[in-house]
Amino acid sequence: MRPAKTAATQQPDLMADLSAAILLTLRLLMAVALYAFLGWSVLILWRDLKNQAQNLAKQKVPALEVSLLGDNSSLEEIRFTSPEIVIGRHPSCEWVLPNETVSSRHARLVYHHDQWWLEDLSSRNGTFLNGVALIAPAVLANQDQIRCGQVSFSVAFNDALGQETPK
Repeated sequence: MRPAKTAATQQPDLMADLSAAILLTLRLLMAVALYAFLGWSVLILWRDLKNQAQNLAKQKVPALEVSLLGDNSSLEEIRFTSPEIVIGRHPSCEWVLPNETVSSRHARLVYHHDQWWLEDLSSRNGTFLNGVALIAPAVLANQDQIRCGQVSFSVAFNDALGQETPK
């Protein structure tokens, strides 16, 4: 037979039950606070990415006009409005140059940071900007002359209104 609990022995059990309940409540509150913080963080990141995507979509890429130089100058000017132009012989390139001195993926013109950039894509015969071999991506200026293999051309920029920038 068990001895009857006196008021003195019931006090610690009541305190232990109360402490356990308080501890459980605090743990649940911490878990809810943690999930609320994580949800808030994801929401903020999602909104920021959405705003950046909208800003990039609004950004206008100025048209780039290329004119072949030398023996090929009888061809008309070509106008590009996409932010990336791959130059080469391969049919998947945006600008196909059917010349044996041009690599299948020779060079790339890219518009970012509000500027047109020229990059050599490890071509066999090299890419030249104003007569200088290109070893790293370079910013283009209006009326720059580019040579891919033996094919030379010049570039001209158009602003957002479709007007050619001054030469």
